[in-house]
Amino acid sequence: MPLREHLLELRKRVGLAVVGLLLGAVVGWVLYPPIFEILQAPVVDLNEARGDLIALNFSGVLSAFDMRLKVAFFVGVIVSSPWWVYQLWAFVTPGLTHRERLTTVGFVTAAVPLFLAGAFLAWTLLPKAVALLTGFTPEGSANLITAQEYLTFVMRMVLASGVGFLLPVVMVGLTMVGAVEGRTWLRGWRVAVLLAFVFGAVATPTGDAVSMLVLAVPIVGLYFAAVGVALLRDRRVARREAAQDAADAGTEV
Repeated sequence: MPLREHLLELRKRVGLAVVGLLLGAVVGWVLYPPIFEILQAPVVDLNEARGDLIALNFSGVLSAFDMRLKVAFFVGVIVSSPWWVYQLWAFVTPGLTHRERLTTVGFVTAAVPLFLAGAFLAWTLLPKAVALLTGFTPEGSANLITAQEYLTFVMRMVLASGVGFLLPVVMVGLTMVGAVEGRTWLRGWRVAVLLAFVFGAVATPTGDAVSMLVLAVPIVGLYFAAVGVALLRDRRVARREAAQDAADAGTEV
């Protein structure tokens, strides 16, 4: 496709993804009360367990409204994940042949479960992170956590983990369009492993090795699984090209 058509296609896909996000945000706005209870559950449970004063604090006239708006868009990203993942792939698929689209449909289908699995994994680590980080509060002091800062903390963990689990889909997509070969992914495995552990350390700011490993190890496993798929695709393409060259040589003779 010419550059202009690529840009028009990109604008179209981004627009459709934004529409899906807005519709998902409407769902988040309507279901805000029960969703907010779920989000603040780690803080409430910690307050009851310790007996200390640990609670979310809304500072300012507009802070409660701002919190509801952010939660709505946070939920919108998760709820609309099947839609915006499809738009991402639809932007890539014009460069693929019909056979390659059929081959990769399984990986597109796997993208949403992978994203949700990564988000859920981060959510399971959230109570531990809250307990560890608030544990530095001096005895006899109150820890009134700003609601906006808490939500930013939760969103960073959950969304970053979900996006990290989308790595194999992106890798396979780049290989399918011929942008990166499987052996190139394989050669960069050391850097990929290092980045996975750095990502795990940043996305789980608890400071303990267990949480980092729980997040980094699955990402590393998904990376090597994607490398295997990319190598199989490269081998299949090489065989097809060799057969075509042999057929062309026979025709010339």
